Amino acid sequence: MALNDYFTGLQHVGIPAADLDKTVAFYEKLGFTKEGEFLYQGNRCAFMKYDNLMIETWEGDPTANADGAINHISLNATDAAAALQEAKDMGLDLIDTEIQTRPFWDKGIKFFNIYGPNHEKIEFCEIVK
Repeated sequence: MALNDYFTGLQHVGIPAADLDKTVAFYEKLGFTKEGEFLYQGNRCAFMKYDNLMIETWEGDPTANADGAINHISLNATDAAAALQEAKDMGLDLIDTEIQTRPFWDKGIKFFNIYGPNHEKIEFCEIVK
């Protein structure tokens, strides 16, 4: 199998927020709706949706406050564990060598990250069903 057999397209774009309430209000002003808000290790994380675009924004990490402020793009993984094994087999530049989890959505998420050729962070994220 190939790595692209394990994802279906863009899931979300991750942008850290210096002020989460201000960030949520900004995207709501643009027409986005808040699809979910979660607490992880004392920090809030919000998912803002407009049509087929989802933005994950969270507090607690430094922000760039300059061009390049996007932290990661996330691909919608259908099987994060199989995708991780394929990424390992391909010799990709892994950030995570094991599956990571978060208690987001109803049953959580499973994910891992790699670096692209420009040091862009690409996340493969499976929403557990």
